Amino acid sequence: MSVPLLSHLGLYSRTAERAASCVIREYSTSFGLATRLLPPPTRAGICNVYALVRIADEIVDGTAEEAGLDAALRREVLDALERETLGALDRGFSTNLVVHSFALTGRAAGIGTELVHAFFRSMRRDLEPVVQLSEEQYRTYVHGSAEVVGLMCLRVFLQDYPVSAEHLLRLEAGAARLGAAFQKINFLRDFAEDSQQLGRTYFPGTSPGVLGEHRKSEIIADIEADLAEARRALPLLPAGARRATALATALFAELNKRLRRVDAAAPVHTRVSVPSHVKARILAETLITHSPERGS
Repeated sequence: MSVPLLSHLGLYSRTAERAASCVIREYSTSFGLATRLLPPPTRAGICNVYALVRIADEIVDGTAEEAGLDAALRREVLDALERETLGALDRGFSTNLVVHSFALTGRAAGIGTELVHAFFRSMRRDLEPVVQLSEEQYRTYVHGSAEVVGLMCLRVFLQDYPVSAEHLLRLEAGAARLGAAFQKINFLRDFAEDSQQLGRTYFPGTSPGVLGEHRKSEIIADIEADLAEARRALPLLPAGARRATALATALFAELNKRLRRVDAAAPVHTRVSVPSHVKARILAETLITHSPERGS
């Protein structure tokens, strides 16, 4: 049987999606592992979202600075990336392969410009000093940098899976809280790097290099509440997305447990992680608990 040739645009789009998949493979472990449980079309969409988010992070998190870009030029590059992303969502094409792949997913899944704007606002905040944030500033940052990414991923999951208005509200709340939990865990485990290399402290009530035991416990409890809300929404997801999301939730919950067990000084000096053999155990447990045969 002959295989139909791809159109020029089809070949370009396939290449763009392969480029996006390389980004998640090189930069992510826990999240990347979870995406492998997704059905291929959904996996491609999530990789496309992740790649854009990762590239924006590289502009503000030191890579662009290492390349010699000062603060003003980093802002210019970030602004240009936002304009290109919004333009690609509108026209369906970009010469930037990562942006093109995101636009393919955004147009198909209905990722609105309001989510893109909110994300880039938080990225732009990282170009300014991030110290002694107020509670409102902190929550605004987490919304744009993490909650909207969760909502983007939810749009991909629900692309061909209609849900009621009531279930959609519950799913959106769960997706936002899960994104927030992931971000807060990363803030906590990256506390040393953010403080020492970037001069940032995202959590209100902390300062560079200083994380008290009481404040750490408050943050851990807040993350646990986010994860609990996300778990309540899991049964409403499509089966393929449910299993992958359950794995990502379990992996980050394990990180949170490990952060709870260490002294408050530990995140100031080291980066807590989950060993490979523990990840393998969590993967096996998730596959059993959320197998198609169990219907859960």
